[in-house]
Amino acid sequence: MDFMKEYEKWLASPALSAEEHAELEAIRNDPKEIEGRFYGPLEFGTAGLRGTMCTGLHNMNIHVIRWATQGFCKVIAEGGEESKKRGVAIANDCRNHSLEFARAAAEVCAANGIHVRIFDALRPTPELSFTVREYHCQAGINVTASHNPKEYNGYKVYWEDGAQLPPHHADAIAEELSKIDIFDGVKTMPYDEGVKAGLIEVIGDETDRKFMANVTAQILDKEAVEKVADTFKLVYTPFHGCGYKLVPEALKTLGIKHLLCEPKQMVIDGDFPTVVSPNPENPEGFYLAVDLAKANDIDFILGTDPDSDRVGIMVRDHSGEFRPVTGNQTGVLLLDYLIGAMRRTGKMPEKPVALKTIVTTEMARKVAEVNGLQCYDTFTGFKFLAEKKDKLENSGEGKVIFSYEESYGYMLGDYVRDKDAVTASMMLTEMAAWYAGQGLTLFDALEKLYEKYGYYAEKTHNLVMPGLDGLKDMAALMKSLRETPPAEISGVKVAQFKDYKDGSVTDLATGEKSTMELSGSNVLRFEMADGTSVIVRPSGTEPKIKVYVLTKGDTKADCDANLEKYAQWVASLKK
Repeated sequence: MDFMKEYEKWLASPALSAEEHAELEAIRNDPKEIEGRFYGPLEFGTAGLRGTMCTGLHNMNIHVIRWATQGFCKVIAEGGEESKKRGVAIANDCRNHSLEFARAAAEVCAANGIHVRIFDALRPTPELSFTVREYHCQAGINVTASHNPKEYNGYKVYWEDGAQLPPHHADAIAEELSKIDIFDGVKTMPYDEGVKAGLIEVIGDETDRKFMANVTAQILDKEAVEKVADTFKLVYTPFHGCGYKLVPEALKTLGIKHLLCEPKQMVIDGDFPTVVSPNPENPEGFYLAVDLAKANDIDFILGTDPDSDRVGIMVRDHSGEFRPVTGNQTGVLLLDYLIGAMRRTGKMPEKPVALKTIVTTEMARKVAEVNGLQCYDTFTGFKFLAEKKDKLENSGEGKVIFSYEESYGYMLGDYVRDKDAVTASMMLTEMAAWYAGQGLTLFDALEKLYEKYGYYAEKTHNLVMPGLDGLKDMAALMKSLRETPPAEISGVKVAQFKDYKDGSVTDLATGEKSTMELSGSNVLRFEMADGTSVIVRPSGTEPKIKVYVLTKGDTKADCDANLEKYAQWVASLKK
C-alpha cells in the first residue's frame, strides 16, 4: 500500500471531522509518522483489532470501527435473514471513546438490517460472552483493549457460541475488508433512528440479573465463608473499570461482610489516573490497595483489569509484606481448591477435566493428574479453550471444571466462553476464606502446594518491537529460530524442538521427526534436557515477541537459578 496516497485520501475525505483533519495536517512533514499510520490497515485476527487511538488506517478510530463492522456484517448476513434477526450483542469497557465506538458499530449493524442488543453502559467482557449465548445471538462485538495502556482501544468479535471468532471466520472478515472502501463502502444510520425502527434494542439490568444468577450458582462452599465472615476481610480494586459493580455484588452474595473497595480506583476513568498501566499482571498498580490493606490488617487483595476479564491477587507473606501471585500460581491454587471443594460438597462431575494453554505452567497438569483429572493443552487464547471444552463435553469424553491461561485469565461454569474475572474473583475469595478457616493465608497455601506437588517456576519475557521495523524484526527472529534452531540454550542441550506451525517434533539427538496433536500456530518450543520448556511466540495483540520459560526443580532455589540462567539467552535474542 502507498502510505502517502492513503494519507492524502484520508485528508481529502469529507467523512473526517475538522479536528481529525487538523490532526492529519499536523503530521504532514513527518513521513515516519505518516507511514506508521497509513502503511496498511490494522490486521484483523481472531482477537479482532487493537491499536492506539488516533486518526489513521492503522489506528483505532470511528472510521476503522465502522469499516470493520461493515465487514463483519457481510459475514453475518451470509447466514440469511435468520442470522440477521438473531443479530449481534454489543458491549464496551471504560476506555475513552469506547461507548462512541460501540454505538457506531450498532449504527452500521442496523443499517445492514442486523438486529442489535447494546448495553446501556459499560459491562464486563464475560457478560458480553454470556449475552451472546443467553439471547442466542449470531455474534457479538466488544469495544475494549482489555489491560492495555490508556492510548489503546480494541474491537473484539464473538460468534454464536460466545467465544471469540474462530480463525476461518476472522479470515472471512479480513477478506471482506479488503474489498470495502473505508469511507464509501460502509452503510450507517443514526442511532436514534435504529432504536425507533426496532433494529437497536438497549439492554441493561435485566441481563445483569441473568448473568449474576449464573455467576453465584458457581459457589461451592458458602458454609466455609460463613464460618469466617465476621473476621475475614479483603480489599478489591477494579482499576477504574468494569468490575466496579458486579464483582462487589458477587462477593457480597458469597457472604463477604468486610469488603473494602479502593475508593480512588472505583472511579470509572479511561485515563486510568492512578496507574501507569491498568493491568493486574503489574504489581505496582496495586500500591493504593496495598496501603488500604495494611491500614486495615488485611491479608488478601483482589484486582480486575478495565474490562474485568482478568483478575490478579496479592497476598501478605510471613514478613508482613504483600507479594503478587502470578497467573500460573493463582490458577494452580484455584484448580487444587476446586477439586477439593467439589469433592467435599459432592459436586465433582464424572470424568472431570482441566484445560490450560501450551504456555501455562506444567504444575497445573501435575495437580490435575495427581487428583485423577485429565489435563489438556490448547493454543493461547480462550477461543481455543472454549473450543476444546465444547469438543470434550459434546463427545462425552469429559466435563471441564476449570480452564485457564498464565496471563491471569480463568473460565468456570458453562455460561461464558471467555475469561471471566467476575466469577473467578468470587471463587478466589471463597478459596481465601476457606483457607482462613484453616488458619492459613494464600501465601501459606501456595507453599503447601509446592511441598505436595513439587517446585515449579515460570517467567514471561517480552521482547517489545514497535512500529513497522518491529514487525520485520519479529518476523526475522521467528524465521531464524525456525530454520536454524539452537542445539543448546544457556549451556543446556535442547532435547526436542517443536514447531506448532506444522505440528512437527524433532529429536535433536537422533534427528528423528514425529508430529503432535496441535498445529497451525506460529509458536516454537524447545524442550530442554533439564526438563525446562522455552516457548517463543509473537503476541497476537501487541508489537512484541513473548518468550516463556517454564521450569521445575527440587527446590525453589533450583527453579530461580534456572529462570536466571535462561533469561540470559532471552536477552541475547534482541541484540
